[in-house]
Amino acid sequence: MKEKIDKNIIIRLVKLGLEYKFLFYLCLFVAILLSLISTYRPLFMGNVIDELITGKSKNSGYIHHYIQLLFPAGKILTKEFFLIIACSFIFLLIIIETVLQYYLVLISNNLAQNVIYKLRINLYQKLIKFKSAFFDRTPNGTLVTRSVSDIETISTVYNDGILLMFGDLLRIITILIFMFRENWQLALISFFIIPIMLIVTRIFQKAIKKAFTDERNFSASLNSFVQERLSGMILVQLFNRHKQENRKFNVINKDLNEANLRTVFYFSLFFPVVEVVSSIATGLVIFFGGKLAFEEHNISVGVIIAFTAFINMLMRPIRQIADRFNTIQRGFVGAERVFKLIDNEEIIDNSGKIKVEKFKGNIDFNNVAFSYIKGEEVLKGISFSVKQGQKVAIVGSTGAGKSTIINLLSRFYEIDSGKITIDGLEIKQYELSNLRNQISVVLQDVFLFNATLYENIILGNTDLTLEKVQKAAKEIGIDDFINQLPGSYNYVVSERGNSLSSGQKQTISFLRAYLHNPSILVLDEATSSIDTYSEELIQKATDKLTENRSSIIIAHRLSTIQNADTILVMENGKIIEQGNHTELVSKNGFYKELYEIQFKN
Repeated sequence: MKEKIDKNIIIRLVKLGLEYKFLFYLCLFVAILLSLISTYRPLFMGNVIDELITGKSKNSGYIHHYIQLLFPAGKILTKEFFLIIACSFIFLLIIIETVLQYYLVLISNNLAQNVIYKLRINLYQKLIKFKSAFFDRTPNGTLVTRSVSDIETISTVYNDGILLMFGDLLRIITILIFMFRENWQLALISFFIIPIMLIVTRIFQKAIKKAFTDERNFSASLNSFVQERLSGMILVQLFNRHKQENRKFNVINKDLNEANLRTVFYFSLFFPVVEVVSSIATGLVIFFGGKLAFEEHNISVGVIIAFTAFINMLMRPIRQIADRFNTIQRGFVGAERVFKLIDNEEIIDNSGKIKVEKFKGNIDFNNVAFSYIKGEEVLKGISFSVKQGQKVAIVGSTGAGKSTIINLLSRFYEIDSGKITIDGLEIKQYELSNLRNQISVVLQDVFLFNATLYENIILGNTDLTLEKVQKAAKEIGIDDFINQLPGSYNYVVSERGNSLSSGQKQTISFLRAYLHNPSILVLDEATSSIDTYSEELIQKATDKLTENRSSIIIAHRLSTIQNADTILVMENGKIIEQGNHTELVSKNGFYKELYEIQFKN
């Protein structure tokens, strides 16, 4: 099964490379040219020894012939002069090989960087379309590993892999052709090292793949662990969990270290074995070549020397292929993981075609049921309506299903049964980005990026100029707060907005929602964790935001929703009461209990 997977991965990686045809074929051409020139050099050196030094050439003096063609007829050319010209030509071949090797590395690395650039884009575009349920069960550290280090390992498939391996294979074939052409007996002796090397390489490849797979798994685990602990460092320090977390870290780090050491062990074992096989092959060629030279006189010194060079040249690409197999094995493991993520179809269905410029804001939940985990219903057939311009509040105990309603309205999750409509059409019929563009959500836990305040507010919408942002901030009453910050709208927010208080972050999220001018506004417990001053500020902003706009407010503080048109009271995934504030208080039900508890406190 694994063999099949590897073949599919190779095919996909080659197809990705072929998207850059010029670089791909140029790399192949340079690899072919390099294999031919590097293979011809030892053959030429052998002929130089036989023709110009020992004088026992079987090639009828072709070196003399070609050198004489380069110079005027009648010029006296000494043996030393022929030797100097021949050596100069060998030096020229070495220079050409060096230049070709330089361009081969340069082109293959350019190709590799283009491919992983494209892969990063493909993977990120897929990641941002995944369902929320996918992110609920997948650690962020794992996704970071896939998106960064796993993709980086794929570059080895190109800059030290497939194309260079093709060049190495071509070089092996070319060397064998030249060897059989020169002397079939010595060629056969040399040929025996190939199956031995293939067996050794195959054993090594299987062992190293297991080590590389373990290495990538432990690396992803370590990334997840570190990222999670850094995010929750305040909790670690608050509960004095240093020793316990350090022990957990050491266990994962030890596993990763052992996986890395296994790869080191296999490499340190493999290369000496290769050297031993190479030395044995060289010794056999010299022994049998010398025996043939003494007994039959049909082999020259130059041929024996050429064969020793050929063996070294033959071993080098075989060893490089083995080495590259091991290097790109890591790339294959990374590619397998990345492609698995790219092939994942856990994305929100976006088959809706309807686009509207502005929703009226009539929302209907009709007998909607939903469960995050199959068989464990969170919403149990709820039904309610929000009319155009109405303000509907939802209250209830933790886990009653309040926030789930918001997630379903924006299609972060798909309902199990029932129907959700906006302006009479099922939300699935709307194009997804069109739907979400018209619903602004202000969450309890506000997320801000490590960027300027202005950039956090506009979120890439370049139509929102600084003047528009300032005007909107004044309209909802938070301009004074922003101007008190160092740099005002150019104040650089720290990661996750930790340099601002909860109330300050919340006011920024209100401004952000207001500027995007949604048809439907959703406030998800937006005032549950802020001080009284911020609550008053946000209440004014809320009144401005909800004006003439369909709004759903999930509330913890009942004081913020007393003027709502309708209040839904939820418990255990069901709506148990609904009406306005006065009606619900007069019912002496669950809402009145909540109300009396809060106001008594």
